[in-house]
Amino acid sequence: MNTGNRFFITGIGTGVGKTVVSAVLAQHFQAGYWKPIQSGDLAQSDSIEVGGLINPYLKIYPERFRLQLAVSPHQAAEAEDVRIELSDFQLPRTDGPLIVEGAGGLFVPVNDRHFMIELIEQLQLPAVLVVRDYLGCINHTLLSVQALKAASIPVAFVVFNGIFNPATRAVLISHCPAEATIIELPEFEYLNRNEIYKAAIALKKYPHYDPTRTNQAGPAS
Repeated sequence: MNTGNRFFITGIGTGVGKTVVSAVLAQHFQAGYWKPIQSGDLAQSDSIEVGGLINPYLKIYPERFRLQLAVSPHQAAEAEDVRIELSDFQLPRTDGPLIVEGAGGLFVPVNDRHFMIELIEQLQLPAVLVVRDYLGCINHTLLSVQALKAASIPVAFVVFNGIFNPATRAVLISHCPAEATIIELPEFEYLNRNEIYKAAIALKKYPHYDPTRTNQAGPAS
């Protein structure tokens, strides 16, 4: 399968900014957006948020599962007597770029046997790992990198989302996957379509993903 400009957005945990990064990358690549599982916040879902931040002509694909509780997918599905299987998921039919956003981190349960990392494998997409600076982020980032490596999932981008302590940033950069482009996004004071557009334009300075390349670190900020 040709995965050019098709990526699965995951993070080192919950609340690190996957949805904002998804919007920036969708705008940058002029890509459609798909959230396979939405748990909770159905009236203001991630799909609705991304749709309000990117150009209106970019396609937002409907979620495969929309669950009421704001908990892990397996728990939310159990509460509604719904069974989620990896075989339930196929990429939307499109020949264009696509941004797929996961729920939480790599080991969020999809059901009682499978985790989000296995959904990435199922969809056969390179990953985008979103990182935010907090106490423990180095540990969470390196564990995520090792898990992706063990699963033979290529990492297209490692996104430093927001402001980082220089010492933390240095350690993370030195341990990023060789094939990944490191990109850095600002701390958004305002979150709106104009700010997402400016951040997307700024990504032009970074090399695009090429699975045959190594050491793709972007320019230092």
